Amino acid sequence: MKPDIKGLQNFIDEDAIWKTVQDTAGTDAARIHDILEKAREAKGLTLDETACLLHVEDPQLNEAIFETARTVKQTIYGNRLVLFAPLYITNECGNRCTYCGFKATNTELERRTLCAEEIQREVTVLEDQGHKRLLLVYGEHPKFGADWIAETVQTVYQTISQRSGEIRRVNINCAPLDVEGFKKLHDVGIGTYQCFQETYHTDTYAMLHPSGHKQNFLWRLHAMHRAMEAGIDDVGMGTLLGLYDYRFDTLALLAHAAELEKHFGVGPHTISFPRLEPALNADITFNPPFPITDAQFKRLVAVLRLSVPYTGLILSTREGQTMRRELLDLGVSQLSAGSRTYPGAYADPNYNRPEVQQFCVGDNRSLDDVIQEIIHQGYIPSWCTACYRLGRTGEHFMGLAKAGFIQQYCLPNAMLTFKEYLEDYASDTTRAIGMPLLQHEMETLPDTRRNIVTARLCRLEQGERDLYF
Repeated sequence: MKPDIKGLQNFIDEDAIWKTVQDTAGTDAARIHDILEKAREAKGLTLDETACLLHVEDPQLNEAIFETARTVKQTIYGNRLVLFAPLYITNECGNRCTYCGFKATNTELERRTLCAEEIQREVTVLEDQGHKRLLLVYGEHPKFGADWIAETVQTVYQTISQRSGEIRRVNINCAPLDVEGFKKLHDVGIGTYQCFQETYHTDTYAMLHPSGHKQNFLWRLHAMHRAMEAGIDDVGMGTLLGLYDYRFDTLALLAHAAELEKHFGVGPHTISFPRLEPALNADITFNPPFPITDAQFKRLVAVLRLSVPYTGLILSTREGQTMRRELLDLGVSQLSAGSRTYPGAYADPNYNRPEVQQFCVGDNRSLDDVIQEIIHQGYIPSWCTACYRLGRTGEHFMGLAKAGFIQQYCLPNAMLTFKEYLEDYASDTTRAIGMPLLQHEMETLPDTRRNIVTARLCRLEQGERDLYF
């Protein structure tokens, strides 16, 4: 069945965005400093102001952008960093996206869709590592619809490891559905619905998607509207960097976010910014038409933090260890760790298999190894799911965040989930460096809150689990 796009309009004004990109080139230093002064108020930036910062090449001005981003990130998010893992359910796909290893024409790819027992096996492995938050990833194939996706979500939630408990939040990355389909996902308790437009430039989009449902730009563009109409409060957006000019796509993404806020009172819960990585039989991934350098990429992340200060920024394992380390301070608030990018990968002892991956992974470290580095950087790893489970989502969450109240919940809940990890999963090395960090963060809490957190940490030591504010 073809998507019904009757009445859908393209609200991305390409000419206006390009004019903004061109008109802001060569912005002088005084203007840049004025924008950064405004950014420190953590109230966001306009598209014009964002474009000005994206043009900056001067090393001193770049450092000023980075320093402002560090300040804003610390003010809003503190020292906590949310961790998750992607779980690929199927790589069967009817689309022919030229940049994806899962495309329908890739006859060399080993196709696989996990059955319920295989999903349970994957989830158990992830639970035993310490994961509590998963992102389920699906190819788009006509034989898989909302009912089947909902069943896989239920399977994940129902899988409880005898050793280590359950998954507490399931987010979804799947093809756009109609409103009724999204309602089915909402009814089984998904968290964030994630869908990337890839590029907002319509001619480029058409060239990159020669066939399949994904060929329909407008159906995909309005996916977030339908998800939110269905009651899904939190949505995640992104572009695939390297397909088109990153300045255009970044401004278009922010225009998309503004459109959602205009209609629903809240923009995206998260934004992702993956870069093209090599994939089997996807030539464009080895020679991106619009490559983005490391310097441009770092500046982009910092500028996003200033432009949408209360939106979560997600960094995947497409990036290598060094880049991931540098970007934590500049704006990233959520990090995938120990990721594997094909169905059945976590239970596969020979997981480094490029012939079945969607793309090449840049950071192959285990979850515990990633956590050790995070601790050394002074971050508290968090698997908190309290806001989602207590209804602090969507517009309610953003209202709390912008008022500063969210810090009353986020750091204490991060500390409680980190304590669980140290008690149940951590290596001796991680536990030895993690406990002092936990104690240090305790000392930063107000006395009343510290006493409550201390009592709950003691309850965790005595065997209770899943405590939160």
